[in-house]
Amino acid sequence: MNRPFPGVAEPAVSAEADPDGDHCCPNPFHCIVPPYILAHMAESTDPEVRRLGIQAMAAAAAIHSMRTTLSRLPGMAVTASPQGAKYRLVYDMKHSSSIFSLPGELVRSEGQAVVNDEAADEAYDFSGHTYDFYKDVLGRNSLDNRGMSLISSVHLGTDYNNAFWNGEQMAYGDGDGKAFLRFTKALEVVGHELTHGVVSHSSNLEYRGQSGALNEHFADVLGVMVKQWHLRQSVDQANWSVGGELLGPAVNAKALRTFKAEKAFENDPLLGTDPQPKHMDQLYTGWEDNGGVHINSGIPNHAFYLVAVELKGNAWEKAGKIWYKTLLALDRHSDFAAAAKMTHQIAGSEFGSGSAEQDAVKAAWKAVGLSVW
Repeated sequence: MNRPFPGVAEPAVSAEADPDGDHCCPNPFHCIVPPYILAHMAESTDPEVRRLGIQAMAAAAAIHSMRTTLSRLPGMAVTASPQGAKYRLVYDMKHSSSIFSLPGELVRSEGQAVVNDEAADEAYDFSGHTYDFYKDVLGRNSLDNRGMSLISSVHLGTDYNNAFWNGEQMAYGDGDGKAFLRFTKALEVVGHELTHGVVSHSSNLEYRGQSGALNEHFADVLGVMVKQWHLRQSVDQANWSVGGELLGPAVNAKALRTFKAEKAFENDPLLGTDPQPKHMDQLYTGWEDNGGVHINSGIPNHAFYLVAVELKGNAWEKAGKIWYKTLLALDRHSDFAAAAKMTHQIAGSEFGSGSAEQDAVKAAWKAVGLSVW
């Protein structure tokens, strides 16, 4: 599978689309809304939808270079917390779209009361839930395992349809109210983006090709684990999707992505059709989406889902811990085969060779087209 959105080139960014000239999203490949959705919006016949699609696709080369540097030296991006424990800072961008103005004006810090701003309070609460999940379930002290502060900026841009991790903090748009709502609404999205920080401070998977798809995959897996754990949802109760709460009234879709063997959206006027494969036979091999980092993550996502459903109960107790330990054990250039082998190895070391857990891992990877043993 080569080009899931053929004929769509990244449009030139006009002054109308980006009046500040600095562009909200440093790199559209590292934002929660994937480039194939933004490309579809940028081709819309509706001028406002097209403008917002172009705005969300825009990339600032200087900040992209900064993030590339920070991914190689992630320690440079750490803002230490005062006591090496949970410490949240939430800033208001007041609708400025200049990424050079981040983080904005401080509106809430650790221990302070609600500020009656839904986006600010959600960013505060959901980053806290993410911290608690990593600490209580996985024994990890924040993103860097040393108590790194969790910094969030809300109200980025005007009608900005995305959220991103820039290597040192989170930034959230409010959405346009039609295609997307405010980007702090979905706990699994906050967990997903913050997990990119965990990836940077562990295996630091290179953000292209299969290693980049694994980067997105681990962010999806741990993001949904944060939500399932916080809500105490079993594998049967969970909806196994990412970003459903973000979708506005003009969109007819289940979510941005689904772990199940189905499409999250199909022939939607604003979003197009979900291109994620669930089997290696459909692996995207083109150059767009940084070599399919958001597209091909559907394959390992489905494998994880199959393991979790087979093992039943709470996904974070077995499948989630196998996957987290795999993330720690991989290296920057690991591919799907390496991830499959490592999950199988860790399942065996954690639960025993030939255990139900190890057999579930092996069967799941085989079901998505990877038999590497």
